[in-house]
Amino acid sequence: MSYESILFTIKNGVAVLTLNRPDRLNSFTQAMHLEVRDALDKLQADTSVRVLVLTGAGRGFCAGQDLGDRAVAPGAPGVDLGESVEKFYAPLVLTLRGLPMPVICAVNGVAAGAGANLALACDIVLAAKSASFIEAFCKLGLIPDTGGTWHLPRLIGHARATGLAMLGEKLSAEKAEEWGLIWRCVPDEALMDEAMAMADHFASAPTKGLAFTKKALQASYANTLPEQLKLEGEMMRELGYSHDYREGVAAFIAKRPAQFKGE
Repeated sequence: MSYESILFTIKNGVAVLTLNRPDRLNSFTQAMHLEVRDALDKLQADTSVRVLVLTGAGRGFCAGQDLGDRAVAPGAPGVDLGESVEKFYAPLVLTLRGLPMPVICAVNGVAAGAGANLALACDIVLAAKSASFIEAFCKLGLIPDTGGTWHLPRLIGHARATGLAMLGEKLSAEKAEEWGLIWRCVPDEALMDEAMAMADHFASAPTKGLAFTKKALQASYANTLPEQLKLEGEMMRELGYSHDYREGVAAFIAKRPAQFKGE
């Protein structure tokens, strides 16, 4: 599949997916959704990939849904936006959350609507100082989709989540870091260098353990403490037999760099 709306590369265990409709602030169309899905399918089929970096081209990360796309154009009596969520946005969020590797989002500019919540579905979010997050749905009579109603209150609490969702005010990257919505706000010119340095780190890290960490943290939202402790035991049992644990201990004892394989 040749891509027109995204850029996608894999090199040295690092996959980079760039939303590439800069003239439309990288807003989503059905065609773009299909290209992103194809790229993520290729990523999952390539056992060499250890980390994914998601970013946007131009001056924005993603402005959410392209309202000019015929698939969401309102008519009489209306349009089935639920179908768009079920076919595209929900599977995208679940795929990113379920990837057995770290997913880094480098927010290079405005992240609005579904674009903001797409970023929040990633494991670690870095944002340029000039970037901002806007839950713009309320301005259209809608709700924050793409996992927004799930991630926002868990990341920043009910009061702040409600304010963002119902007022649609712009949240600066610096304030997003202060509130705990993202991992770090960095100077604009350093964003991709920091994102790629982090990706290189993960590409040589014990990624099986990181994948289990990701899975365990997500499970904790639904589990009781006894259930979570049981899950931790099950995961530790499996990881104790892994190559990376044996290599990590051997490297620590020998005082040498570890050579992890993600196995």
